[in-house]
Amino acid sequence: MRQDKRSRFGPAGRRSGMGVDVERECWEMRPGAGVGPLRFGMSPAEVAEALLVSGPEERVGGLYEQEDFPDGVTAFYEASRLACVALDAVTGPQVFLSGFPLAGSDPEQGHQFLLDHAAEHGNWVLYTPDDSVSLTDLGLLLRSQWVGAARLSRPLFVKEEWLDSQYFRDQLPLEAVSV
Repeated sequence: MRQDKRSRFGPAGRRSGMGVDVERECWEMRPGAGVGPLRFGMSPAEVAEALLVSGPEERVGGLYEQEDFPDGVTAFYEASRLACVALDAVTGPQVFLSGFPLAGSDPEQGHQFLLDHAAEHGNWVLYTPDDSVSLTDLGLLLRSQWVGAARLSRPLFVKEEWLDSQYFRDQLPLEAVSV
């Protein structure tokens, strides 16, 4: 079931960065469990059902089983079970952490926000090999995405085991998305 597009932050994350108004769905983050209608451990068929689509737009090979869905949602699987969800900076759903929009923000502001949030709430901070910032206890990794000539924040929501394991942590999906 999709979540209501309204939020206490105004109409569904409306923003006009880069001269484009984007109406985006708002999803709730569930630390260690998933994001929006997606729960870690779901099968690919359950993910498609939760997103109200018949299947992904594209399946990508590589280290992880990856499926790209409409509306800027990318699912990554381990042993055919959902382990990570990445949201496109521009077209993906919006997720807020303490009022801060995780998708489509300035990456430096996003990194500073996560550091400040961690200091205030006692979260565990981790830098990944590509200099992304993660709050491991929330299962949140903030990456950047090039959109034209601008860099915007792109959140990844990751199951706890992936952030606890150096093997997975160092090989988290590093796909580069350009719009």
